[in-house]
Parts: sequence; C-alpha cells; structure tokens
Amino acid sequence: AVVIADVAGAETAAAEVTATGAKAIGMTCDISDPVSCEAMAAAAVKAFGRIDTLVNNAGLYSTLKLTEFSKITPEEWQKVLNVNVMGQALVTAAVLPTMQAQGAGSIVNMSSGTPFKGVPYLLHYVASKGAINAMTKALAKEIGADGIRVNGVAPGFTMSDGVKANPHQIEKLQEISLKSRVIARDQLPEDVVGAVVFLASNEAAFITGQTLVVDGGAYFH
Repeated sequence: AVVIADVAGAETAAAEVTATGAKAIGMTCDISDPVSCEAMAAAAVKAFGRIDTLVNNAGLYSTLKLTEFSKITPEEWQKVLNVNVMGQALVTAAVLPTMQAQGAGSIVNMSSGTPFKGVPYLLHYVASKGAINAMTKALAKEIGADGIRVNGVAPGFTMSDGVKANPHQIEKLQEISLKSRVIARDQLPEDVVGAVVFLASNEAAFITGQTLVVDGGAYFH
C-alpha cells in the first residue's frame, strides 16, 4: 500500500499505482507546513494502519537557475532550505511517532551527488543536500535503537519531468554530466528506483546511516 503526497499530481500517480492492483491514496501536502505533514501521516495511518517506509523525495531543483553565490538572494536561500531541508525534517517528524510505536521503519532521504562533488553556481541547493547527508547519519544514530533505519540516495543529473520542463537545465548541465560519467548516457528516474527500493526493503535490514551515490560513475566514494 502506498501514500503519494505532493503539491500537485498525487491523485494521478496514485491512480497509476491502483491500476496495477496495489492499494494507494494520493493527497496534497505542503512539506514546508508541519500541519500539512501531520495530516498526511494521519491519513496514511487511517488508510493502512501503519507506516513502514518513508521516501523523502520532494524538493526544489529543476526551477533553480545557475547563479553566482554572491547573487543568490536571502529569499532564494530561505525558499530552498525550507523545502529541501525543513521539508524532509517535518515529514520525518510527522511519521516518526508511528514508526517508533511499531518498533520498526525505514526512511530513505533523497539527496544529490552535488555536495560530494562541490558543484558550483547552485550553492543554496548543494548546501541543502549536504544538510540531508548530515541529517541521514545523525538521525540513523538517534533512532536506530527504535528499530528504524535511515539512509539516503544521491542521484546525479537526472532527466526527470521537472528537468525536461526547464530546458535551461538541460542546456547547461547535460553535456557536462555525460562527460563526467563512466556509464556515458542520460540518467533516468528509473535508474534511481532500484536503490530506493533496496534501501527501503528488508534486503537492507543491516544498513543504516549510508548515502548511496547513483550517478553512472561520475563520483566514487
């Protein structure tokens, strides 16, 4: 059973899941609003009785423009940090009591390869994902005794629907990304799915506090 929460399109995605025979509900959620996050968690428990896995996949990226550090406004910094850092923190805080009561759960945070490589001209975004890497490690230690695992996935430049809708990203980053990879092709959303499913599953039952880079070999660590 799946709960899909987003600012838009969640119901459509949920319908695609139910078409496969699985159970799913879609709902609108503003991850920068704690009340909205708590309502989402409550709806999940009401519908399915428990919360086994959280995938923190919402974030701001594709609409951002490459900008010199000194020209990124405080408002832009705040917007990115509110969604990319506080958003993941608030959603996690909303589901955590249920997971703790169950004595089990798996959290997968969506990070990025950018903080590993120090990508320039997106410092607010890179800093936000660096924070997620730190949160993943610290939270894994804090709640491991509760039977809850916390891991992250750090994709490279991915040809998502959001990126495709913003050609300026493709124009400036596609060729650079291709040249940096051992597997020299575009990265697709499907390339990230396996890592997320693995870390969420019992196959990764003894893995926590790790961030797995999935970028076709652009960065090794």
